[in-house]
Amino acid sequence: MEIAAVRSLAERLIENVQRVIVGKRDVIELVLVALLAEGHILLEDVPGTGKTTLARALARSLNVDFQRLQFTPDLLPTDVTGLYIYDQRTGDFVFRHGPVFTNILLADEINRATPRTQSALLEAMQERQVSVEGETYALPRPFLVIATQNPVELEGTFPLPEAQLDRFSMRLSLGYPSAEDEEAMLLRFEQQDPLPTLEPVATADDLLAARDAVRRVRVDDDIRRYIVNIARATRDHEAIELGASPRATLALYQSAQALAAIQGRSYVIPDDVKRLSSAVLTHRVLLSTQVVLRGRTPEEVFAEIVNSVPVPVEKV
Repeated sequence: MEIAAVRSLAERLIENVQRVIVGKRDVIELVLVALLAEGHILLEDVPGTGKTTLARALARSLNVDFQRLQFTPDLLPTDVTGLYIYDQRTGDFVFRHGPVFTNILLADEINRATPRTQSALLEAMQERQVSVEGETYALPRPFLVIATQNPVELEGTFPLPEAQLDRFSMRLSLGYPSAEDEEAMLLRFEQQDPLPTLEPVATADDLLAARDAVRRVRVDDDIRRYIVNIARATRDHEAIELGASPRATLALYQSAQALAAIQGRSYVIPDDVKRLSSAVLTHRVLLSTQVVLRGRTPEEVFAEIVNSVPVPVEKV
């Protein structure tokens, strides 16, 4: 697939999802970036902003399998991965696949499950496989986890550990719509919900071919060093106790390739890295206690870091 075809595919998907999600093109585009870069998404927002609808609309647009798993304190790891059950007809134990065996998994309110259950997704998200009772099962491709959590209501929740957060390529927020978009939403949903009638505009094979094209997007040496310098700056900043991991550096690199392809370019520019760096890196860093007590946020500290790293310029 050529880069022009990747851009055409992205435009079809964005326009189709926007039939349901009104006025959030930037967020939809970043979700596609994560999908093309083989990453995962953490949607952190208050209830009712369209997180579940976005995941369902994306699955319908691609005509792929979709599973929604409601995370609760009593959810067990086997409720995620699957388990062996005894078959009375054959006298053997057979493996029953869990909801994780799908193309798009919506892990709803992931921080309400215990750390033991949350960890059931670690192997699936990184290696795209599940190990149960010494047996390993490959997950289908494409495989995308969209996890949601409410950043306001924290009672009865279990904060995601750093190892879990580091497996999410991006942390995004839909946010409230503008007055015009909210009015347009009311008109669009006046007669019926458009989601059940949403038609596919691409296939899983289209997406896999687009992923191969994304990997061929050129990243010049200066841009590559720019990405590395931003990641390394998070490890040396006085306000940060735990900086971005090498996995985060790779996620920023691959996401920049995907964003360039979506915009119809066969090469990455510094603006791609700048636009993505906050969504890719801020949830992976841990601020020092003193900085948190002063009321500073990871976004504020990260803005300082990006501004301090020299931007590569075109050589003449």
